[in-house]
Amino acid sequence: MLRKTKEGRTLKDNLMLASSTAFVAGMTNVAGVIAFLSFTSNITGHVAMLARKIVNKEHHDILVYSLWLLLFLLGAFTANFITKSYNKRGSYRAHAVPIFIEIIVLFVVAVYGHNYYTETQLERELIIGTMLFSMGLQNGLVSTISGGLVKTTHLTGLFTDLGGELSEYLHAAKGQAGAIKQKLMIRLTILSFYLIGGIIGGYFFERYDFRIFYFIPFILLTILYYDISSVILHKSLKFLSYPFRKKQTVQI
Repeated sequence: MLRKTKEGRTLKDNLMLASSTAFVAGMTNVAGVIAFLSFTSNITGHVAMLARKIVNKEHHDILVYSLWLLLFLLGAFTANFITKSYNKRGSYRAHAVPIFIEIIVLFVVAVYGHNYYTETQLERELIIGTMLFSMGLQNGLVSTISGGLVKTTHLTGLFTDLGGELSEYLHAAKGQAGAIKQKLMIRLTILSFYLIGGIIGGYFFERYDFRIFYFIPFILLTILYYDISSVILHKSLKFLSYPFRKKQTVQI
């Protein structure tokens, strides 16, 4: 999922990346809505609220909403900057570092929320900002990896793309329908897993509170492990077979 860039990615690669990260975004967003009555995976509503606060001259809220927007932007910037900076050292490392940062951020949210959160306004604002930063990281990374094909933290653009691609599919010439169909599969996968993640996130947050954020980093860890598992297996088999290859050399 993380080793390949836009040119070398298969439909399977994109579907796995889309499903896992959309699931995480859905869980995070619904948990944020239940805990803070605020969206934590996208900023569309926050832009509208910022405009309202500016009209009402609510200076503290103007500062808070502006900070949230900047944190989401900073997350996307950080993901792309790290990807570009580490790309020469290998695509896996370049793409894994933002995921690893997201894991740390959400794990900190889990620990703090479960053990120290006292429901003050300042804590609420800081945790929402932290979660928006993590979602900016995720969205910026998957968009960069897939060449803009996969975006998993918000669905407004997805429905726009889905509507346009459905129209293209109905008017597609021979030989073009296959590529459009693959895009439709990716869009529907994102929508489905975002919804599933939201349902599961809402269900378990009601029962386990902030402890659900211990589970979200685990999902992200499986993304990191998926790409490196084949390398570990190859090296392990090579190591185990070394004594046999050495014996064969001696016999010859």
